[in-house]
Amino acid sequence: MKRETEDSQQTPPRAPGPARQHRARALGRAVTGARPVRTVREEARRAGRAVRAAGRGPGRERDLVVQSLKAAAAALTAWFVASDWLGDPMALMAPWVALVMVQATVFSSLRRAAQQCTAICAGTLLASAAQAVTGHTLGALAVSLPVLMLLSNWSRFGDQGIYGATTAVFTLASDSVSASAVGHRLGQAVLGAAIGVAVNALVLPPIHLRDVRENLAALAREAGDLLCAIAGDLRDADWDARTASGWSSGSARLEHRLETLHSARRWSRESLRLTNGPLRALRRAPSYVPPDTEDERWSRVTGHIRALTRTLMVAADENRTPEPPDAAVLRTYARLLELIAEACHAESRRLLEGPPTGTADARAEETRRELHQRLQAGLRARADQEPDRTAVLGSLLLQAENLWAETVTDAATA
Repeated sequence: MKRETEDSQQTPPRAPGPARQHRARALGRAVTGARPVRTVREEARRAGRAVRAAGRGPGRERDLVVQSLKAAAAALTAWFVASDWLGDPMALMAPWVALVMVQATVFSSLRRAAQQCTAICAGTLLASAAQAVTGHTLGALAVSLPVLMLLSNWSRFGDQGIYGATTAVFTLASDSVSASAVGHRLGQAVLGAAIGVAVNALVLPPIHLRDVRENLAALAREAGDLLCAIAGDLRDADWDARTASGWSSGSARLEHRLETLHSARRWSRESLRLTNGPLRALRRAPSYVPPDTEDERWSRVTGHIRALTRTLMVAADENRTPEPPDAAVLRTYARLLELIAEACHAESRRLLEGPPTGTADARAEETRRELHQRLQAGLRARADQEPDRTAVLGSLLLQAENLWAETVTDAATA
């Protein structure tokens, strides 16, 4: 019996029969068909969150709603003025141009207005001239489109150069190449651009100051969260190379957030161009915007955290000579990181609430000094006995000192 059992266990599995193959294919189709359903559900949830965020209060979602409604209003106004008021038979061009003129900033609206009007003029005039020379629509397209597509790549046109070629196609397809038709089309383009820019500048002009504060606050909060996570793992002595790699990924996310902050700062500066004085009063923009020095400060914080995680990764690598400090020292160091994390979270709240007028917590400063002195004493005591661990601890302690100096308000402004 035992021999038979062993033989049966060594028998290779049989190939699946037709029925089993059919069930497997049906299951695969069901799983594949479920993916679009999950995608639709996820997109629906995201849309729902965006709608709720727009209803809760000011934010990026509400700004998108405002800009979309403004673009629609600009197109409707341009159509009414061109078609019903002026009675122009070529009223299509005005709402088309007005629709794309409502941009993220008033300055970008003006810049795009100039670029698009120039591209439309070039497309209309070149298409009309090509039609007059060739006398045939296909020949005119063959002559004008290559030139216009080359011009569309000119940096001066930005992303509006393609409108020269599309305007040429529209002009030749509608067979409206007479002098009056060209004049109507160019006039409608200028009218649409003027209406789009006016709506964008006078109706809740876009001023992107909130994004700077939100990104700065998020950077401070995420830095505190990462330091808390590192401190927790160090205290529990439950970390290895994989854990250190996770910390490194967290510091990379901080750097990505820093890039987003720089982008928001550029948008903020551009949104203030041509919107000072009365236009800014119409928008009721936030009165406090963190200065550029805050960006530089948190850029240094991000760099110190990156250096800290890199040191821990080297210490956790079994193939490298440096070794991490013992568990007792790491628990003390973890408490120091927690104090720095608390300072980061406090800075995040101050950035959202207004100018950082608070002072450093005296008790936290006293605790930090005590922990620092304890770590310094351990550093001196182990300098001769454990040089590798001492080197790692010295590097970690230096980064902690740098982080404390940057994150605590009094130390940062001293």
